Amino acid sequence: MGYSGYSSWRVAAVLAMSGVDADITPSRQTTPLSKVNNSFSHTRQCDRHTVRPHVGSGGPQIAAGVPAALTIHAKTWLAIVGVGLIYSAQLFSLVGAGVQGNAIGAHFGQPNKVTWVTTPITILTVILSPIVTQAADYWGRKWLLIGMTFTGVIGSIVVARANNFNIIILGFTITGVANGAQALVHVVTSEVLPRRWRGYGQATDMVATAVGAIGGLLAAGGLNRHGNHPEGFRTFYYIATGIFFVSCVLCVFAYSPPPTPKQREYEGRFWDKMAMLDWAGYVLLALFLVLFSVGLSYSKNPYSWSDPHVAAPFAIGIFFGVLLVIYEAWVQKDGMIHHELFSHNRNFSIATVCSFGDGIAFFATNTYFAFQVSFFYERDALRTVTHYALVFIVAIFASVATGTYISVVREVRWITVLAFLIFTSFFGGLASTDENSSTLVWGLPVLLGGALGISLNTLVTIAQISTPVHLISSATGVLIGVRSLGGVVGLAIYQALFVDELSNLPANVGGAVVEAGLPQSSVVKFITALRAENATALAAVPGATEEIIEIGEKAFKDTYLDAFHHVWIPASAFVGATAIVAVFLFNPKKEFNMHVDAPVEKIEVERHAGGVVQA
Repeated sequence: MGYSGYSSWRVAAVLAMSGVDADITPSRQTTPLSKVNNSFSHTRQCDRHTVRPHVGSGGPQIAAGVPAALTIHAKTWLAIVGVGLIYSAQLFSLVGAGVQGNAIGAHFGQPNKVTWVTTPITILTVILSPIVTQAADYWGRKWLLIGMTFTGVIGSIVVARANNFNIIILGFTITGVANGAQALVHVVTSEVLPRRWRGYGQATDMVATAVGAIGGLLAAGGLNRHGNHPEGFRTFYYIATGIFFVSCVLCVFAYSPPPTPKQREYEGRFWDKMAMLDWAGYVLLALFLVLFSVGLSYSKNPYSWSDPHVAAPFAIGIFFGVLLVIYEAWVQKDGMIHHELFSHNRNFSIATVCSFGDGIAFFATNTYFAFQVSFFYERDALRTVTHYALVFIVAIFASVATGTYISVVREVRWITVLAFLIFTSFFGGLASTDENSSTLVWGLPVLLGGALGISLNTLVTIAQISTPVHLISSATGVLIGVRSLGGVVGLAIYQALFVDELSNLPANVGGAVVEAGLPQSSVVKFITALRAENATALAAVPGATEEIIEIGEKAFKDTYLDAFHHVWIPASAFVGATAIVAVFLFNPKKEFNMHVDAPVEKIEVERHAGGVVQA
């Protein structure tokens, strides 16, 4: 296409990236782009438009100071909607797993293994995010997105038809592959829009996640309401099957990106592409996550820390984790954690640490918030999930407001700090709850929704504009992977703390009821009936009076309340520390320009005085 391909919107974009504004007016003469002086000290003419640069702020300007406007057509917005529906499907499935985990565990007689409903999803998101984002540079974005999302169809069918808990875990493991494409959604919505609009792009992602989460919560609550549909999770995952399938089909038709530079360079060279991936790093990461999680999941469940069931996998997992750090830091410098990501400025490093804290926060609430609400305050499953749905309703408004704020003000530092301070307040509030806090737990989700709506938007935006353009996919993969890593590590720690506190339940309840007059021989039957919430069996326990039953129920609830507090207090400490880390961010205002990294259509720059400049 030669020189004519460099139409004036591209020159204006270059000027904008350089902190310079441009006036574009019609001209009959042309001058090769190669003659444009980098200093922009005098008028250059190109592509039938004269570019008159002047120092200023903001994007390119047209016709004597009239602002230019990039025209983004329906094709781009449809692509964003298409990949957004993939995110909705992922969150529909994920929150459904979280809020139905206890019901699924109880259905199959495995209440102590409920974290393995969501853990495979989070582990695979961590492992696959860097793999997929690296591979997407060589094989392209589209078919990786579609292929991985289709595994959600398969995994959902497996869960819906499972006849034992091991098959449940297998189904969620397959579904976890679909969630491994999560980072690519953030990549696509950013690179098809101007860099200054990335706040808006990430807001659309957050809206998509919120819509999926709200739908998942309400569907799960409705299907499991009053406990009269013990296999409601099966219907839920048949619905999830349909959503995953529709999102695949929509993405096939809505998203058609151009080949990436590496895709063109390595075309037809399959084994060369495979050799460019960081296979040793992937294996070390997988071994670390799986063994670390297995070790902590067995802690006091039922094994002590000194038992080989806990100590062996935990120690070996930590060993592989250390090997991973050594390998990625000193051996493989262009692998899944590319060293160039950290060479641009400090923001990417800080955003990555903050993303870890964000994962710790989100996965704690996804697993334990609805659990506490249902245990103490609500017996109606639909009302229980409505508490959590409030989080995502608020997150929609918070994310849109945040996207607008970032795009207009070009500020990311203090709003990120604010997000983690809100997180801290939320967990602090939960740590102060008791069995009479039913009103408070209606208000706290507003705080969590505000924090989630801000944090993911700002962190992805910061990471993507703080790294070289050719590494945007890898940067997003690392960020989302680290967020899920925070979830994996956090869940393992929370489960260990929660189960450890619940291990005191026999002593707490037994001591209280024996002191109240229950015979020692009746303690086991009493606790068994109490756990099963079987009022008839409880009243039939020898020596159990109404007063003793009340005392036993109080000790039972107090033990669970302490267990929940053992989750919320460390979570509050984690996100509070993350808020301090976020203070060291800075605002990269010059990076918020009108450059489009990977347009899926011809971009137009409109002149208000007439005429259109087209790429």
